[in-house]
Amino acid sequence: MKAHKIILLIFLFASACNLSAGEQSTATATVEASTETPTATETATATTTPSQTATATETLTPTVTFTPTITFTPTVTATPTFAFPSVTVNKQAHCRYGPSVAYLHAADLYPGDAGSVRGRYLYSKWLYVKFDKLNYFCWVAPSVVDVAGDISKVAYKELNLQSIGSNQYGPPHGITAVRDGNKVTISWTRVEMSKDKDRGYLLELFVCQDTYLLWWTDSYPDQYTTSYTVRDEEGCAQPSSGKLYTVEKHGFSEPAIIPWPAP
Repeated sequence: MKAHKIILLIFLFASACNLSAGEQSTATATVEASTETPTATETATATTTPSQTATATETLTPTVTFTPTITFTPTVTATPTFAFPSVTVNKQAHCRYGPSVAYLHAADLYPGDAGSVRGRYLYSKWLYVKFDKLNYFCWVAPSVVDVAGDISKVAYKELNLQSIGSNQYGPPHGITAVRDGNKVTISWTRVEMSKDKDRGYLLELFVCQDTYLLWWTDSYPDQYTTSYTVRDEEGCAQPSSGKLYTVEKHGFSEPAIIPWPAP
């Protein structure tokens, strides 16, 4: 629109230059009279587009599907059963209630008697055996049985003499131990026992000989011998010691501790 107006004015101006003064006046008047009244240009009014109103979205609550708990069934792995070494008696012998010949007789053994080794002793080589013919366990010297199996895998068995039968007399009293150089003499008061029950006394000692602390056992068959002498030297890392029991045919008394003299 503005460009058209400019062209028109230029044209009128050029025409006026060739007209007379009167004509120019007339022309000017004509131009002014014919000049278009400016049409108001519509100014685009920015219309604010309303922001979208957030529509609340319905949150769906998921339906909980319960997953069954899986119970694991453990796989059972078979544990190999330990095969106790077996023994067969090779000569007539005794089975005893302790791991040396000093302990009470438990049963007679004959060649061919069979059983299994269930324990061994820490301080001797005797074996704790369940013989097929017996309903109890007892100790046997390894020299009177033939062994099939690995003895080294068998656990050590502790002694509990009070678990064997009973003893109505109790331990000896009045115990003394006197040293004379490398000899120790142990003495005690006699325990009076009936003849049919009398099985004497049992000594369990640890004595030092040649710098070794040895487990030492001995016994008397009746009540009348009441002293015992043993060699015991200095030179061991641990002190010597001893226990004394009364023995009757049903079992052993509780032990009496021997007051051992230092070397």
